Amino acid sequence: MRRRLQGRDLALIGAGLTFYAGIAVVPLLLVAVRLTGWLVGTDEVSRLTDGLTAILPEQLGAPGVVRDLVDAGLGMDVVGLLLALLPISLYGEGLRRALLRFSRREDTLTGWRGRLLGMPLVLVTPLLLYPLLLAADGMATLDAEPGAGAALGQFALGYYSVLFVLTVPLAWGFRVVAAGRPGWPALVSGALFTAACLSGFLQGFVLFLALPLDLGAPFAGLTAVGAAVAVALWLFLLHLVMLGGWLLTQALDARLSRGRRDPGV
Repeated sequence: MRRRLQGRDLALIGAGLTFYAGIAVVPLLLVAVRLTGWLVGTDEVSRLTDGLTAILPEQLGAPGVVRDLVDAGLGMDVVGLLLALLPISLYGEGLRRALLRFSRREDTLTGWRGRLLGMPLVLVTPLLLYPLLLAADGMATLDAEPGAGAALGQFALGYYSVLFVLTVPLAWGFRVVAAGRPGWPALVSGALFTAACLSGFLQGFVLFLALPLDLGAPFAGLTAVGAAVAVALWLFLLHLVMLGGWLLTQALDARLSRGRRDPGV
């Protein structure tokens, strides 16, 4: 991993990928909500969202933001959904460009390849979002129960549900969107490890939301600006973790490849 980082500015690459994510994240969430509503019904999505908002800290207004986002997503029409695909596709381009920075492989039409190869994940977002909403509903039930066992169960349910859901898009990104195509043993190990780390950092983000912070203080009281900067910072940290997971996957794949060529390695 150290050798692959030589001569490359990890923070700058992560910042570039965060820029693409900032464009794509809200449209992606809206489309995921809309498709999930078509799959299981808008009433079911709205009901499960109540469980999600119940477990989010209220200090920074996260429950209201989530409720507004879900309501907007459920109200999207087909035209709005199709228009949202353009900014969503940009994340696939950013991901391919970022991961190629750690590879010597030559690539052509990088932007278009990344956009097209990342789009199939949009179709499976309901299969990823719906289990998370079910897990959030279960966490809300556990949150109402006293005792350390319920608290531990709530944490485990949230952590492992996010872990397994993130494994799917990470594996697709590392295997298909990226140009490296690691072998399956390294891919599965790397995707699971990266998902585990990202899930932990997302738990940290929830703790951050519980802090009584004045996000507008460094920006002359403009809370909306402070909130946007805070979200961007967390996106940046999450992408640094993901890039580290990609480097680990590459290094593991190279080592396993040497072991296959030379059983004595």
